[in-house]
Amino acid sequence: MKSKAKIIFAALITFLCLTVQTVHASGTLKIGMEAGYPPYNWTQTTSANGAVPIDGTNEYANGYDVKIAKIIGKKLHKKVVVEKTVWDGLLPSLTSGKIDLIIAGMSPTPDRKKVINFSNPYRTTTFVIITNKNSKYANATSISDLKGAKLTAQQGTLHYDLINQLKGVKKQAAMRDFPAMRQSLNSGTIDGYVAEDIEYNSYKRVNPNIAEVNLSKMPGFKVDAADAETSIGVSKKNTKLLQQVNAILATIPNKKRDQLMKEAIAEQPDTTNKQENTFVSIWKQYGGMILQGVAMTLFISLIGTIIGFLIGSVVGIIRTIPMPKSRGKNIFLKVINALLAIYIEVFRGTPMMVQAAVFYYGIAQLWHINLNRTLAALIIVSINTGAYLAEVIRGGINATPKGQFEAASALGMTHSQKMRNIILPQAIKNSLPSITNEFIVNIKDTSVLSIISVSELFFVGTTVAGQTFEFFPTYAIISVIYLILTFTITRIFSLIEKKLHGPKNYNLMANQIQTN
Repeated sequence: MKSKAKIIFAALITFLCLTVQTVHASGTLKIGMEAGYPPYNWTQTTSANGAVPIDGTNEYANGYDVKIAKIIGKKLHKKVVVEKTVWDGLLPSLTSGKIDLIIAGMSPTPDRKKVINFSNPYRTTTFVIITNKNSKYANATSISDLKGAKLTAQQGTLHYDLINQLKGVKKQAAMRDFPAMRQSLNSGTIDGYVAEDIEYNSYKRVNPNIAEVNLSKMPGFKVDAADAETSIGVSKKNTKLLQQVNAILATIPNKKRDQLMKEAIAEQPDTTNKQENTFVSIWKQYGGMILQGVAMTLFISLIGTIIGFLIGSVVGIIRTIPMPKSRGKNIFLKVINALLAIYIEVFRGTPMMVQAAVFYYGIAQLWHINLNRTLAALIIVSINTGAYLAEVIRGGINATPKGQFEAASALGMTHSQKMRNIILPQAIKNSLPSITNEFIVNIKDTSVLSIISVSELFFVGTTVAGQTFEFFPTYAIISVIYLILTFTITRIFSLIEKKLHGPKNYNLMANQIQTN
């Protein structure tokens, strides 16, 4: 048994060593992007047309941003690897050292310049409103023509701030990404969204029923020249890399940049297949990617729930230990209980998304440890689950009849013996519905881990929706998968619960103790 334990311990240490990296490989250039904003960047299932691998997945990224990144990588003699993350995760990824560059169609706004440095622009853009062709705002030529229009833009971008200049419009809440805005436009919940002209050119390829309203030509609408530029984000600590990037960009003429953009628009994955059912087409093209997302979701939620259950059990048992008579032990136990209470309150009182971002990026910024994202996700889910299950287990222990505690004490059992043989089995049995519920919650809550670039089911679904522009079919498929997962788990735990409610050995034992 000891040799097996040593082997397991050694394997665990090896795993941790492999998943903790203090620096990037010297021959790798890590690029941060959404990989879901065509034609600037998108996700595809093969390496066709010179696509580059997305770190930690079997997927690839391509687009105008990738083409620019490959030129920079070639000049620096480094292999380009994409770190795919949501928009809000780009800045913390760069400042924490998770990536080397942000190449994601980002504008060098004053607020962003306070946090990171920007290169010289690699593209200049025109701002437009994308609306439906049959909208009453499609032919607007002045700001007054847009009065009453429900407009939005992507969260955390200059586009959203530009809406403030459009007096009379109904500014809607900012949206997370372009797929969400396209879906909202299609469903009619918004009249349009502010974006760049290249977004219109890209979207027009798959949706001919849209129109653009050129904001740059409207009297009274002003945009600084710098705000119309798209630049590469570089860490303030890495001035040498900034100089290298600027030097490389200076060698790419405007004609070449225009050519690269035309190629990107032409190379976008063809998602239209009129001969097949939309659901079938999506599954054939992206089924493998979706199944990978399912596997990641199940892995994180299952392991996280198991470890969380162990943490919760230990915390629950400690918090039910009777106060000892010894003054020193009494004070020690009170301190431990206070610390455990703080742990429970902190992790139950803050969103898991915030916990993941603080833990994943915070460790990198404070201690320069590049923790593997999957390991970080497991740690966060486990600790979060442990906080909730600690109170569930504690409640189950306290719900056990006092007579059983007294009977076990009369036989001279220690607290650990009482817990192991009598109390804890009953507490777990009574708490099983809550444990099942926590497992199901974890399956759904893994969707927030996209903030640290974990490609779980919802993150993959969002990517597919952004690639295909088929929002309802894609999210319908994802919803069905979630329903199958939760339904199956509920039924499995129901069978386990029935088994536990069979022969009540520990109750019989407790009753015998009380009788004696």
